[in-house]
Amino acid sequence: MTACIVGWAHSKFGKHSDETVESLIVGVVGEALKNAGCEAGDIDEIILGHFNAGFSDQDFTASLILQASDQFRFKPATRVENACATGSAAVQQGIRAIQTGAKKVLVVGVEQMTTTPGPEIGQNLLKASYLPEDGTTPGGFAGVFGNIAQAYFQKYGDQSDALAHIAAKNHKNGVNNPYAQMRKDLGYDFCRTESDKNPFVAGPLKRTDCSLVSDGAAAIVLADTQTALKMDKAVAFRATAHAQDFLPMSKRDILQFEGCSVAWRRALADAGLAIDDLSFVETHDCFTIAELIEYEAMGLAKPGEGAAIAIEGQTQMGARLPVNPSGGLKSKGHPIGATGVSMHVLTAMQLTGTAGDIQVKGAELGGIFNMGGAAVANYVSIMERIK
Repeated sequence: MTACIVGWAHSKFGKHSDETVESLIVGVVGEALKNAGCEAGDIDEIILGHFNAGFSDQDFTASLILQASDQFRFKPATRVENACATGSAAVQQGIRAIQTGAKKVLVVGVEQMTTTPGPEIGQNLLKASYLPEDGTTPGGFAGVFGNIAQAYFQKYGDQSDALAHIAAKNHKNGVNNPYAQMRKDLGYDFCRTESDKNPFVAGPLKRTDCSLVSDGAAAIVLADTQTALKMDKAVAFRATAHAQDFLPMSKRDILQFEGCSVAWRRALADAGLAIDDLSFVETHDCFTIAELIEYEAMGLAKPGEGAAIAIEGQTQMGARLPVNPSGGLKSKGHPIGATGVSMHVLTAMQLTGTAGDIQVKGAELGGIFNMGGAAVANYVSIMERIK
């Protein structure tokens, strides 16, 4: 355990046309420092997760964090990017800074997507695919995952019931998350049924199977273990893993999410745990088919048998392994660069018993899976409170 989360902040996710990337960053930075009980001058290094890919005219954004305080001037500040896993890439870069001698590191994730016209949003997101093969996929990234869902259905049968159960679960959980973009319990029947309000978007995926286009930011303060134990609270990284896979889907079996499996195996082995030892998991449900396949990749079910996990309610709150007690990307929203940092904030809240109405009772160990592209960038964190 070489690094701990000692403070955090989280904006509400949603449509924030009155905000900018800069203002979103500045808002969470001040709150995270206050939550950690430290000053900007105490921070040794700064890491920003920001995908951008055309969403914001302002690029070269690492120094925008300095707008939060003049005390940040001349401190190392770096922006990192790894598609939809950008936030977790920033977190792991922050951990490396701690491992190389920094005492306190500020990690921020941010994205502003909703001010971009709809067609451009799809094109920006497709930049996280292999353009020679998938760059013209109809429906953008929804089309990519629609194709994955169609291939899964062809191999294992129609899993629309399972996808609807996943969507309904996450929407129900999101009702109690004050940071979530959509706080509405849509119910299984609505999610299962095609309608004017829930049309098919790509392949077998309906609107309720797709995460939301969002604006938002989140931030954490990291400290080395010795420093963290002198502070008010410390949520330690028991293990982390990062497995990067081929970008072209044609070079791998896309229905297995092998990079996800490898990352989970590495992290659980390093932590000396099995998947059922965890109290809950926050996983990357950019589309419901992703969460379904992730059940199999993390070891809850064999390949092709993940539907039973959803239909039997094994990932509901209070069940075998609550998955996405926050509501996940499906309900909370998915501002690309902020998502991974958000997952770490909400996990730290769970483990310190401060998650409010989304609290998992008796939470002691939390797992996080954040994915970039179609199972290309795969990050796992396993966390526990040590103070």
